[in-house]
Amino acid sequence: MTKYCTTVGSPLGELLLTADADGALTSLSVPGQKGGRTVQGLPDGCVRDPARFAEVTRQLDAYFAGELKEFDLKLRAEGTEFRRRVWGALDDVPYGATTSYGAVAAAIGASGVAVRAVGGAIGANPLLIVRPCHRVIGASGALTGYAGGLERKVRLLTLEGSLPHF
Repeated sequence: MTKYCTTVGSPLGELLLTADADGALTSLSVPGQKGGRTVQGLPDGCVRDPARFAEVTRQLDAYFAGELKEFDLKLRAEGTEFRRRVWGALDDVPYGATTSYGAVAAAIGASGVAVRAVGGAIGANPLLIVRPCHRVIGASGALTGYAGGLERKVRLLTLEGSLPHF
């Protein structure tokens, strides 16, 4: 199946976007992202097609301008059933709010001991920004890991007005 890709500028650096043939966004990566795709690491046969990503780019621009609070995009991320449940719970965390790893675990009906697995699933989120894993913080309110880097997490939470006070 053909994969499509493009890069777009943003306040976080150049974003790498990939989509499937149906037009669903399959990944959004930032430079230096832990486990993220890179231009060199794209699947064979990736077709660069910026026009295919016009709506994604428009929504990202509006988000970074503070004009968009909820993305309306077709998303398709590959992962285990558990990861997909965790990623779905991220979609329910509203703009301007934060949640904890334990709250995400509870939202998907996982036990308290599953918090570490929830953290792993959140860290494997291939759709940064549009699937808001940056809104998940530690139970104490501490900013914890973010695959895109803590400085980007701070920038996103500041943009959304939800940076917790320490």
